[in-house]
Amino acid sequence: MPESFFVLSKDYLELAVDEITAIAKMYDRFSKIKVISNLVIVQSKTSWTEITKRATFVKISGQILRKMSGLFLDEEHVGILKNEKTFVCRVVNLSSNQFNIPELESSMGDMISKFSHVKVNFENPDITVYLIFTNGENFFGFSKRVKNQIRPKKVKKHPHELDWKLTRVMINLIGLKKGETVCDPFCGTGTTLLEAESMGIRAIGLDFDEKMCEMAKENLKENGYRSEVLNSEFPGLLKISEKFDGIVTDLPYGVSSKTTEKPQEILKKFFSIIPKRKKVAIMYKKELDINSKLTGLKKYHIYRHKSLTRTILIK
Repeated sequence: MPESFFVLSKDYLELAVDEITAIAKMYDRFSKIKVISNLVIVQSKTSWTEITKRATFVKISGQILRKMSGLFLDEEHVGILKNEKTFVCRVVNLSSNQFNIPELESSMGDMISKFSHVKVNFENPDITVYLIFTNGENFFGFSKRVKNQIRPKKVKKHPHELDWKLTRVMINLIGLKKGETVCDPFCGTGTTLLEAESMGIRAIGLDFDEKMCEMAKENLKENGYRSEVLNSEFPGLLKISEKFDGIVTDLPYGVSSKTTEKPQEILKKFFSIIPKRKKVAIMYKKELDINSKLTGLKKYHIYRHKSLTRTILIK
């Protein structure tokens, strides 16, 4: 079975690793995962490109050709360059050893050129050949050129809107698939709706503030998206529970309804009305954490700055 590699950003590393695992298992529940620091090796029938399209914190990704017992290449292992015109070599050192990386990359490039007669192109190669060093194992892999994904546009913004990267991670952590529907009962300017639609997931947003609803609708229209936006308090999700498969939301910092309520009370009330058998990812201020009766939870603490740490809760 093919093996893919993913070198992840070390920002929110636990989140990043769990996200890759969740995506891989979503596509292929028999996927096998191996983690070496910020390198994740996935053995799966799903291609690395499909997983990378969904992931948030991937810096480098590609397909593993084989483990290397030594630094050498031969004709058998440069077959990946067949029908390609240009390539470049890159060394990724995740080990504690020190290497002369430019010299290694140059040596690899010269070696591959002799076997394949493919030209080196540093700017925009058809294929990138990787040598990945870790303290335990070394890997030889490659990635082909792929189109950069187009980010959803936002014409209307708000100072306290949900971070798009954390939104995307939450959607992925609960394993929502293309064609399924996510609900954000505090949708604000529509970040969750935009990220979901960019991944082929339908979305429904609720917000008590009519102005926020209009901003979300404008952002959706700008991208040609068709998510539904309802001007409603969060308990309104109970009326539409049959329309969605999961909930992804960021509970507001302060008052989130037209009647003044403490954030702690809002959190308790929100937990009490979550429909059963729904996938859930909720973000809120860590200070508001409570002993919940929800089962199967995992929590991540996201440090934003000295006075603010957020909690992401996954059900």
